[in-house]
Amino acid sequence: MNKIFEVRGLSKIYGPGCPLCIESTGPDADTNICPHCGSVVAIHDVSFDLFEGEILGLMGESGSGKSTVVKCLYFDQPPSSGEAVFFDRDRQHELFALNAAQQRWLRNHRFGMVYQNPHLGLNFNISAGGNIAERLLMSDLMDYGAIRARARELLARTEVLLSRMDELPKNFSGGMQQRVQIAKALATQPPLLFLDEVTTGLDLSVQARILDLILEIQQELKTAMIVVTHDLGVIRLLTGRALVMKYGRIIEAGLTDQILEDPQHAYTQRLVASAL
Repeated sequence: MNKIFEVRGLSKIYGPGCPLCIESTGPDADTNICPHCGSVVAIHDVSFDLFEGEILGLMGESGSGKSTVVKCLYFDQPPSSGEAVFFDRDRQHELFALNAAQQRWLRNHRFGMVYQNPHLGLNFNISAGGNIAERLLMSDLMDYGAIRARARELLARTEVLLSRMDELPKNFSGGMQQRVQIAKALATQPPLLFLDEVTTGLDLSVQARILDLILEIQQELKTAMIVVTHDLGVIRLLTGRALVMKYGRIIEAGLTDQILEDPQHAYTQRLVASAL
């Protein structure tokens, strides 16, 4: 299996930071707020690899830093330190060495993102089809007929009624908005997809259909995915490997089944027990 992503030493501190930030925060300190300078150590020294077609889970409670990892990798926020290399066919991209235009190109062409809040991933002032068209235009597809045909194909793929293609997303249910977001993210056939708490707040039956859709896409397109969630059911269903985070640090990593069946860290044991 080919490696698609390599992340090493990824860190993000909000605030001025001080020499005592790292040793004064983390799971052992039971906080991510530095008592000396008040900075928030959102993540520290996060490292992992991702392979083609693999779904990797980032799990942990709210405030564990899992969403910050994805925000840094998708260029929503700059990291404080660390490296990330994206292996794209015969090219390598060092994410944090790229200029703004190069980062934008990767976001628009080779990465896809589905946010927990559809307002972050969709333009609510244009139609469902228009949202997909917007992303296709960024990828240099300019023919109106081809764009509309691709939008129809993607909406059909994500089970959005084609009769609603020209409707605004604000008229859609939460589950339908997530489907449009997924369709938009897939528009450029990216080899890497980030999913940030995509089923939170949805009814259980809607959650199940969204998760089935994600699995189908992964199997059909061999898209690699990083899934951020606090829901162990989502982790169990979607991911082959998982990282457990607490106060910005990875405290356990391995095969998902292994972690859920035989958690080694006391925190992971509590997480798994609370979900039973």
